[in-house]
Amino acid sequence: MKNVVIVTDSSSGISQAEAQANGLVVVPIPFTIDGKEYLEDKTITAPKFFDMIAKTDNVSTSQTSRYTLEETWNKLLEEYEHIIYIPITSGLSGACYNAMEFAKSYNGRVHVVDLLRISVPLKVSIYEALKMAELGKSVDEILQYLETTKHQFSIYLTLTTLKYLRRGGRITPAAALIGDMLKLKPILFSRGQNFDKTALVLTMAQAKKKMMAEIKKELQTEFKEPYEQGKMVLLVANTTLPDEEIKKFHAEIANEFPNMRILFSDPLCLAIGCHTGPGALGFCTCVCNYL
Repeated sequence: MKNVVIVTDSSSGISQAEAQANGLVVVPIPFTIDGKEYLEDKTITAPKFFDMIAKTDNVSTSQTSRYTLEETWNKLLEEYEHIIYIPITSGLSGACYNAMEFAKSYNGRVHVVDLLRISVPLKVSIYEALKMAELGKSVDEILQYLETTKHQFSIYLTLTTLKYLRRGGRITPAAALIGDMLKLKPILFSRGQNFDKTALVLTMAQAKKKMMAEIKKELQTEFKEPYEQGKMVLLVANTTLPDEEIKKFHAEIANEFPNMRILFSDPLCLAIGCHTGPGALGFCTCVCNYL
């Protein structure tokens, strides 16, 4: 029997094809549109998703069911001694706590880890855990590393519209209307518990400049030691932005951070996309020792 398998959910942005190619397992987060349930990368594609949510306000995400977890975990435990399950941050969903409670019935074979992460920073942790497993590290060593590094990341996210934050109840309809009339673009910041507004700008160029400035500041303060050791990486995420615009942003990043690499540049998961809408751009930094 193999030692350990790494499992996550679709909030990591890892597709089913990517997971299968790399020996990972991704449990899709369910969401409903006009009363019908869909599973990311299983029963709906991103282009179809954004087309549908533009036409309705009746959109919501839900938690992965215990039935789905039980079915997934039981099958994997026929082949593996341990499962390390790294789901969406508990700050944005109750799914992590529910999985932790359910894992208690598996007699120490299922380890649920709340890394307070989502999207590309979560993906980094998943691939680091996978690399450690491939290197023969024990389950306890992997869990200890994940716990030690869980807070060493930052997410900045800018939106092109406030419509979807309004629909999710995160801002009032009046604020969304005024913001969109003035073409204001919020920059949100997160360390996993929630997303807080850190700035308002008028253009995407200003947003990119502000996000890069904030990460530069962090690399010279709280992340200074791992940065100077070459252990910090950069990450990009977006919803529906053209490839040309992402390439342009990559070039801007290379100019501002010549000694750092962009480890991942991926689409945002649909569970986040339903709150940001199209045209969102994220810029993140994260500690990384194994990739």
